[in-house]
Amino acid sequence: MNQTKLTKNRISKKAASFTESVIREMSRVAAKYDAVNLGQGFPDFPAPFDIKEKAMEAIAGDHNQYAITWGVKSFRDAIAEKTKWFLNLDVDPETEITVTCGSTEGMIAGMMATVDAGEEVIVFEPFYENYAPDAILSDAKPVHVPLYQTETGWHFEKDELRNAFNENTKAIIICNPNNPTGKVFTREELEFIAELCREFDVICFTDEIYEHIIYKGIRDAGEMTRDNPKHLSMAQIDGMNDRTVVINSLSKTYSVTGWRVGYVIAPPDITSAIRKVHDFLTVGAANPLQHAGAYALSLPEKYYRELQKEYQSKRDFIVPVLQKNGFKCEMPQGAYYVMTDISDFGFANDVEFTKFLIQEIGVAVVPGSSFYHDKSLGAQKVRFCFCKKDETLQAAAERLQNLTKKI
Repeated sequence: MNQTKLTKNRISKKAASFTESVIREMSRVAAKYDAVNLGQGFPDFPAPFDIKEKAMEAIAGDHNQYAITWGVKSFRDAIAEKTKWFLNLDVDPETEITVTCGSTEGMIAGMMATVDAGEEVIVFEPFYENYAPDAILSDAKPVHVPLYQTETGWHFEKDELRNAFNENTKAIIICNPNNPTGKVFTREELEFIAELCREFDVICFTDEIYEHIIYKGIRDAGEMTRDNPKHLSMAQIDGMNDRTVVINSLSKTYSVTGWRVGYVIAPPDITSAIRKVHDFLTVGAANPLQHAGAYALSLPEKYYRELQKEYQSKRDFIVPVLQKNGFKCEMPQGAYYVMTDISDFGFANDVEFTKFLIQEIGVAVVPGSSFYHDKSLGAQKVRFCFCKKDETLQAAAERLQNLTKKI
């Protein structure tokens, strides 16, 4: 008697519902064509030597076995101390901090710890490409609210955001300062979001890895035309400390994106749930790098002023270069990215333009469509990053001079 052969899908519906990282793919393509990589957001300059030295000392000191699952005590204490002086928030390192394998794991662990199947998570778009898969992997339904670009920056419409909230909304994700737009959310905007979170009993996930990369206002004919933005955490807004999950990392502030050491600050009940998920996702972050992180977080305020000054110089160099060579864009308020409009170049879409830019011009960027759920919304946009050595940015500028000649 013949038996019917049973076949099953080898790939889960979750994994099939999103693609590989377009951002990371651009780095692979850039290497293939020897292009200047202004795509993926990692510095090509060295991390501070003293921070690296502390990591080497920790390895030599045999901090090489499992640390406490939710983080080395000295590192958690340092996180609490820095949070106190920078955000003026009192955080208990024993019950409100979880050290994770980068902010990426922090976000997915936080969502898996709080969101149930079918619940909705609001995401502003354009968004950092991990957020939508995070929602899907958490069995949540992502709900997208657009950010609109105007001459004064990127803004959301209050009515549209309010309409996105309902009784099934569990969380909202904010990236502040924002990747990819460079937007810094104002107090008024955060207070409006906070009001909705309280009304609908919603948790706010706030990704703050660019908290120290915020720029001074823009000058026009010698006059300041835009106020100096300041970093404000949602956890600082009245009534939000007990419903905010702060995601952060060593990666951007200390130029150690490859260390994969991040942390999550959350109320005790949420922290307890996050720690359980984190334990079974990764067990723990690298022990010696956490010891180095404790040192990094103890650096004086001078370090952060110099960091801001350095990135301000890079931004003020690259944005005029892009504008001069046909890209429509404005000065970002924070982070180290520039979202540009490419509609004047006449390409069918951002993917075709990106291929041309890499192969014919020798500069790698990220297609704008990777930051939108509806790919057509980003079909005439690309993102540049400028966390690069001055000579790297200069090389990109020289290559971009050939752009209009080759179109």
